[in-house]
Amino acid sequence: MVSDGTVEVVVGKVVKALGVHGTVVVELHTDEPALRFAVGTILTVEEAPIRLRVRTAERQGKRMLASFQGLTTRNQAEALIGATLMATVAGDVTPEDDSEFYDRHLVGMAVCKPDGTVAGTVEEVVHGPAQDLLAVATAAGQRLVPFVDELVPSIDLEAGRLTVADIPGLLEDENRT
Repeated sequence: MVSDGTVEVVVGKVVKALGVHGTVVVELHTDEPALRFAVGTILTVEEAPIRLRVRTAERQGKRMLASFQGLTTRNQAEALIGATLMATVAGDVTPEDDSEFYDRHLVGMAVCKPDGTVAGTVEEVVHGPAQDLLAVATAAGQRLVPFVDELVPSIDLEAGRLTVADIPGLLEDENRT
């Protein structure tokens, strides 16, 4: 978190230039593309001290066609290929839907068994094509836990912990005799 209470979040990655007027194709890394790519929004490039103001943005499936003020040629657009686009957001903002969570809120959370014992820590949220997975660091190594209600029935953002179902082999090796 930045000292002013904001955080930088990844919203997309430029994958190619489109046309001759500076438009780029962005692979989305946000569930809120309309908000993050709203006209006038300032985005930064993670790899360089570049600030971009969104001029136009049009959703195309899982991608965004975007143009930025000051970028008017294909050469300028091609120079952005591979750039990771970041947005500055308030660190305490949560999604409107209580059943949704931002990755930044889950990473670092304690992972507990139903009896309350800590079994590990969320290292990463892996976004798969079918469902999201929680990469959990445990004493037995990293485990991938499907992020579904049946396996992760309880999440307490204030306490910084979530509960994972007690299923043999999910968080620890099964005892074999």
